[in-house]
Amino acid sequence: MNPSHSLALKRFGQGLLPSLTGLLGLLLAVFIPAALAQSPTMAFPQKAITLVVPFPPGGVADIVARPLADAMSKDLGQAVVIENKPGAGGGIGMGVVAHAKPDGYTLLMALSSLSVLPQADQILGRTPLFLHKDLRAIARFTADPTVLVVKADSPWSSTKDFIEDAKKRPGQLSYGTSGNYGTMHVPMEILAQNTGIKLNHIPYTGAGPAVVALLGGQIDAVATGPATVLQHIKAGKLKALAHWGPTRLTALPDTPTLKEQGFGAEYAQWSGLFVPSAMPEAIVQRIRQSAKNAAADPKVIDAIQSAGSPMAYLDTPEFEKYLNSDIKEMSEVVKKMGAQP
Repeated sequence: MNPSHSLALKRFGQGLLPSLTGLLGLLLAVFIPAALAQSPTMAFPQKAITLVVPFPPGGVADIVARPLADAMSKDLGQAVVIENKPGAGGGIGMGVVAHAKPDGYTLLMALSSLSVLPQADQILGRTPLFLHKDLRAIARFTADPTVLVVKADSPWSSTKDFIEDAKKRPGQLSYGTSGNYGTMHVPMEILAQNTGIKLNHIPYTGAGPAVVALLGGQIDAVATGPATVLQHIKAGKLKALAHWGPTRLTALPDTPTLKEQGFGAEYAQWSGLFVPSAMPEAIVQRIRQSAKNAAADPKVIDAIQSAGSPMAYLDTPEFEKYLNSDIKEMSEVVKKMGAQP
């Protein structure tokens, strides 16, 4: 090769190398941060997920959450682990999730007490444990009317018997709940308001402990979802006097509605999945799809149905609409209830 040509090629290569290096650096500077920013979302989930149930084991939220967690674990490829965080009618656990890191690894299985607790905190003059804007609704799974149950050997054969006795003994008949303004408290207060009776409210940490207290004769009644008490009714330990639904329940066909008996009271105890509201949209949609898949799983449907709660699935848009309506309606009920001790 001509020496002058060799020198020219060498100089050209020396000039080209910085340009290529600079271009490569520019490409890396643009694409690597973008890839790193997307990778946690695109690869979700990379570890176990916590599903917070803000009540003790044995209640409706726990009964619904467990088969759903199993199905979602298979769908997501990572374990979905139940963590029970009871207290304040569910408010403590709800607050934990509302303020959790919005990375997809902390989810909430809530009940309809979520609709009223922020309003209740305001009535009581204290800082709310969470606000509705802190949580994003993903899916509803069940929506059961609460059932009024008493011990099988109690003297009441109907709701009328119970109410007449309560009128004769104001404040003496007791009922257990999951806490002030919870899903077991509100329906009983609605009934009391509609009938003019005064009952003795005994709060527990959840439906499970309240039902145990009823079985032990420590209280006179509870109002709770059918999933919590159906097994005890079938075993002859408890009897259902009525429920707060518009029509009779498939699981309890012989139990009349309150409306049938002339008491205009309705209330639904729903269960639903929530996430922190600031969660990235891609992760939200992955969780939403997993929840939808789980709700359609025959094993999940059978497990919830066997407990006495038929699947009443609502996807995100429908659930958000339902939730907003429920919040508005139940807030008015809580205002009438006023400050509870």
